[in-house]
Amino acid sequence: MQNPAYVLVTAARNEEQFIAQTIESVVAQTVQPLQWVIISDASTDQTDRIVQRYADQYPFIRLLRLTKDHPRNFGAQVDAIRAGVGLLRSCSYDFIGNLDADVSFEPDYFGALLQRFEGRPSLGLAGGTVRELDGSIREACRGERLQAVAHAVQLFRRPCFEMIGGYPALPYGGPDTFAEVAARMQGWDVEGFQDLVVQHYRPVGSAGGILRGRFRQGLMDFSLGYLPSFELARCARRIRERPAVIGVVIRVIGFGWAYASFKKRQVPVEFVQFLRREQSQRLRAFLMSFVR
Repeated sequence: MQNPAYVLVTAARNEEQFIAQTIESVVAQTVQPLQWVIISDASTDQTDRIVQRYADQYPFIRLLRLTKDHPRNFGAQVDAIRAGVGLLRSCSYDFIGNLDADVSFEPDYFGALLQRFEGRPSLGLAGGTVRELDGSIREACRGERLQAVAHAVQLFRRPCFEMIGGYPALPYGGPDTFAEVAARMQGWDVEGFQDLVVQHYRPVGSAGGILRGRFRQGLMDFSLGYLPSFELARCARRIRERPAVIGVVIRVIGFGWAYASFKKRQVPVEFVQFLRREQSQRLRAFLMSFVR
């Protein structure tokens, strides 16, 4: 039986330190992508040269250079991903994935992931579980499946990706969370598989400093419409993440500051309502698990 075809898009900006490891992981896959567009987003280091060296050797890799300089930000990253997706419109593929330029994984990763989609037509978005440098891996809450897939390794069934309109450009980030919630709003299942481990080499939110990143994550959660009670519970669960305690405190401050400043949310009202219903249900289920 022929494996379903998948394509990948990677937005890379000055990723010379890690991108070769990512490329080596992909070219070693037992099931390789039909095409892989790597967008060098105005890189000023050796990223272009590294990618082109592999592209000369592997026909499925394509380097797209964007030359307009800009600060590293989430809107620019989404614009780069969209540019890559645009080059793949004429391809006949079944799945499309976003892959960050600072990860690595085992040779059977995509083959195993594609098997999870087989026989489960409602699964629209899936991926492995990211392991950070400190060895931590996100786990599902007790009695739940992991309904979150890190932006670094999101793989979509093509109709799901097209139905949600791809990634939005959000000022504080969170396109992965938006995609997960939007997919469920459209009736798709979302699942992260904890036995498919992906190594991540850059700490989450570390660009520009970890504490600044934690503050930005609080702003992001507000902009997506998180319930305050859910945000507090979520931060409490992550209190040991580095930097321990202070990191979640700064995140909560960012969330509260956005509330106090009457910041405008960047997502539709229907999205916020759906997300809050989900979060209320999860909070109730979590509390009931202790009562039982």
